[in-house]
Amino acid sequence: MSTLPAEALPTGTLPARSHGDEDGAAPLAPRARLLPSLAAVYRAQLSRARVARIPLLFVATFQSIGIMVLMRGVVDGGSEARAVVAGSTVLVVAFVALNLLAQYFGQLRAGGGLDHYATLPVPPAAVVLGAAGAYASFTVPGTAVTAVAGSVLFGLPLGNLWILAAVVPLSGAALAGLGAALGLLAPRQELATLLGQLGMSAALLLGVLPAERLPGPIGWARDLLPSTYGVEALARTFEPHPDWAAVAVDLAVCAAVGVVSLALATWAYRRAAVR
Repeated sequence: MSTLPAEALPTGTLPARSHGDEDGAAPLAPRARLLPSLAAVYRAQLSRARVARIPLLFVATFQSIGIMVLMRGVVDGGSEARAVVAGSTVLVVAFVALNLLAQYFGQLRAGGGLDHYATLPVPPAAVVLGAAGAYASFTVPGTAVTAVAGSVLFGLPLGNLWILAAVVPLSGAALAGLGAALGLLAPRQELATLLGQLGMSAALLLGVLPAERLPGPIGWARDLLPSTYGVEALARTFEPHPDWAAVAVDLAVCAAVGVVSLALATWAYRRAAVR
C-alpha cells in the first residue's frame, strides 16, 4: 500500500489535534454551574420524596396534631398555648428535614450513592442544597395544616399565618443542613438514623414545651437548637400585638444558623465523597 506525504493531501483533510489528543485523552466537559445543578437535584429529590415520603408526612402531621390535642388538656391559653402551637408546627419540619434527611444521607453513604454523585460534574453544594431544599419544601402542607388546626384548637388568631412563608424555609434550611451533616458524618447508617431521631426528639421536647417551664440548663440547650428561633418567630405572631422587630431578629438568627448548618453539610459531603 502506498502512502502520500501530508503536503499532497487537499487542504483541510488533516484533523485538527487538540491538546487533549496530544495527551491521549479527550478533554473533560466543563463543570456544571451551581444554579442549574441545584435546580436539577432539587427536582429529582422532590420527585423522589413525593413518592416515598407522603405516608411519613401524614405521620408527622398527625403526630403534631395529636401532641396539641394532648396539651390542650393542660394548657388553657396565653403564651403557653402559643408556644405549643408554634412548636408543634415546626416539629413537622424537624421530622422531615432533620430526621428523614439524616437517614437519607446515611443510607446514601452506606450504599455507595455518594460515589455516583462524585462522578457527576455537579458542585457538592448543589447536591446538599438540592436535597435539603426538596425535603424542606415537602413539609409545607403539613405545617400549614398543623398551624391552622392548632390555632382553631387553642383559639389563636389566623391572620398572621402568612409568616409561615418565612418560617418554613428558614427553619427547614437550618434543620435540613443539620440533618444532612449528621447523616454524612455518622460512621454507620444505623448511627445516622439514631442521631436523626434524637434530633427530632430534641425538637419535640425543647420546641413544644413552653420555655418558662424548662429548667435553666435545658433552656440553654433549647437556645442552641436551630428550630428554636423559628418557633419563637411564629409564636410571637399569635400575640394580639406582635413585636415584628423581634420576629425579624428571630428569623435573621434562623437564617444565619441555616447558612452555617448548610455550609457544614457541604463540608461533610466533600469529606465523605473523597473517602
